[in-house]
Amino acid sequence: MNQRSWSAGRRALIAGLLLLATGFASAGAPLQKTQVPGYYRMALGGIEMTALFDGAIELDSKLLMNTSAREVSSLHARQFIKGSALQVAVNAFVINIGGKLVLVDAGAGRAFGPKMGQIVANLKAAGHAPDQIDVVLITHLHGDHVAGLVDAEGKVVFPNAQVWSAQADNDFWLNEAIAAKAPKEAQPFFKMARDAAAPYLKSGQWKTFASDQELVPGIASFAANGHTPGHSGYLIGAGEDRLLIWGDIVHNHAVQFARPQVAIEFDVDPKAAVVTRKKILAKAAKERLLIAGMHLPFPGIGHVRKEGNGYSWVPIDFAPLPE
Repeated sequence: MNQRSWSAGRRALIAGLLLLATGFASAGAPLQKTQVPGYYRMALGGIEMTALFDGAIELDSKLLMNTSAREVSSLHARQFIKGSALQVAVNAFVINIGGKLVLVDAGAGRAFGPKMGQIVANLKAAGHAPDQIDVVLITHLHGDHVAGLVDAEGKVVFPNAQVWSAQADNDFWLNEAIAAKAPKEAQPFFKMARDAAAPYLKSGQWKTFASDQELVPGIASFAANGHTPGHSGYLIGAGEDRLLIWGDIVHNHAVQFARPQVAIEFDVDPKAAVVTRKKILAKAAKERLLIAGMHLPFPGIGHVRKEGNGYSWVPIDFAPLPE
């Protein structure tokens, strides 16, 4: 083959490859525009825990107290967050322990719009059905934690479950006299709590606890009052495999780890909430506790590290389950 024919052949080959590449490009995969199922599973000794994503709420930093717009802007920028609003995850957790399936919080249902209420779908995606849940442990009676106990018709979502709530939260959120005296903007929170509890109270499935106690073998309540009167965490496991599900100790991870003194307007008792947050952050850091939080970036599991006058959040790494 002479040089001219070789050059012509090479040009034809290149042209053919370019045409083929163009064809592949034009026939590229379409955008999926859907997220993967919102669950993450991990092992904790002989316990299996599954984090469930319910959705996300956008919270404006103006809701934060004991801080300034300038400080919030600086702390947000440090976490690569643009603007004053923060997308806050809403998480729940399923604990498979001692042959029982225990759900911690039930999400928002449809109480906060179509971007929420994914707990049941993600529970099913994780391999569990709502009627398999034996126990539901409630951190507190705010709607984004309990409205998912009932469906759009007010019927129970977890028909075979006992539902546990702190007595102090019951006495506050389910009390119609207290609700009647509450500010108008707070009235929906009381109604969501009453609506969520009503069918379980009627069936006798609603239970209460008054102080720190073991509610399920291997799971004990942990008083964390302030955000609400009976706000509770749950300690799970023992030894190096301990985990604390701490509910709403932190709403804005970019701000409240670095500045634990920052409260939020949703706190029923902001001063008590700050005291509790400082106490639990110190405990988590000192004892190297594994933490799971309802409003931490999904899956909301990690550790707390002491950093200067505040703390930082160290999320867990994605890992396979042990065989």
